[in-house]
Amino acid sequence: MGIVTQTITNEYALWNGDCMDVMAAMPSESVHLTIYSPPFGGLYQYSSDERDLSNCLDYDEFLDQYGYIVTEKHRITMPGRMSAVHCMDIPTGNTGLDALKDFPGDLIRLHAKHGWSYVARYHIWKEPLTVRNRTMTKSLAHKTCVSDSTRCSVANADYLLIFRRSGVNPVPVAHPTGLLEYSGERKPPSEFLQYRNWQGSQLENRYSQWVWRQYASAFWDDVRLDRVLPYREARDAEDERHVHPLQLDVIDRGIQMWSNPGERVFTPFMGVGSEVYSAVRAGRLGMGAELKAAYYHQAVKNVQAAKLERAKEQAPLFAETVAEDA
Repeated sequence: MGIVTQTITNEYALWNGDCMDVMAAMPSESVHLTIYSPPFGGLYQYSSDERDLSNCLDYDEFLDQYGYIVTEKHRITMPGRMSAVHCMDIPTGNTGLDALKDFPGDLIRLHAKHGWSYVARYHIWKEPLTVRNRTMTKSLAHKTCVSDSTRCSVANADYLLIFRRSGVNPVPVAHPTGLLEYSGERKPPSEFLQYRNWQGSQLENRYSQWVWRQYASAFWDDVRLDRVLPYREARDAEDERHVHPLQLDVIDRGIQMWSNPGERVFTPFMGVGSEVYSAVRAGRLGMGAELKAAYYHQAVKNVQAAKLERAKEQAPLFAETVAEDA
């Protein structure tokens, strides 16, 4: 199949094609961060394409095929750098008596097999009623609790698994004036805002220390769950109701913590372009591969919007610099 089409600029590179074909053409150790949400093995079917991982015959075949992607991802990633993988426990049914597949655990073991160290797991909180209304999960219904609570479950958290590639990182991801942005629903204390981009001792940087406390928590209950990119136009007759991009707060945090400005951020499962969008907004080179044409075309629109938004944000800074030089 190869690559069907592509859109490449100085700020981003988007490919409509199989991620294995895309990664095969990338130089070794050329990517600084990968961040993405893979197909959840056995849970959804994303398209009818025979190369779509969601069309594997069963869960074991999915993990076998995904192993090739994990291996290739290791080859293209700079030594000592990170890969952030969004996932969740996978339900095997909707009767209230069904078990869960430990998908995060299987991903951890698979990455360890192919040269990655498992270093962190972030839990992304989800509101139970919202999950119930979106998925119609019987085990989350109050009716089930009333009739037989042994059939009840929980609104399972999403997870962001963090892996470090083998080797020593040659270029530290440094924050010499601390963390500059906070992506979340809380408001930093107003008295801390004066420390943003603090040029003095970072022991005094109360703004960055506050942001770090939010990010360093294993439980992210401050993610804005509805802060996602437009995706409805990309849906077609094959899509199920599950289509929902990864929250931008989650992606923004990963890019801020594990990449430097100007570095390459790659997603092998681009969808409608959320990871590339955030990378471009943050001044990184965003790169993504997407097999499904409808998603790819929506990603192009979304990433072009990111370029315009970044240009608008940079305009006042440019004007201030010119005024100072004058």
